[in-house]
Amino acid sequence: MPAPVSSVEAVEHFDALAAELGDPAIARGRMMGRLTLTRAGTMFACLNGDELGLKLGAGTPEHAAALAVPGAELFDPSGKGRPFRGWVSLPLDAAEQWLLVAGDALAFVAADE
Repeated sequence: MPAPVSSVEAVEHFDALAAELGDPAIARGRMMGRLTLTRAGTMFACLNGDELGLKLGAGTPEHAAALAVPGAELFDPSGKGRPFRGWVSLPLDAAEQWLLVAGDALAFVAADE
């Protein structure tokens, strides 16, 4: 199954995240055709079409807060009802929240180092 195509607007918002987060350990890459952000080799953000998936940790307050964003749902890049554990997907309509939640995701993966 090919990766969904992302709009120019979604890619622009995604590309701005790494710079705005300000962590030199962040790397932009691709996994299974999708744009990703990693820190020290651990993926914490993934652009799936026009939705941003973020690793926040199942059961954390940050995970619950992200799910409360209008249009948010569990991140299921396959679309087959198998969401990634501890990940949340935010729609492009909520792009104003992407940076805040991406900061939480970055802090979550940095804490595991």
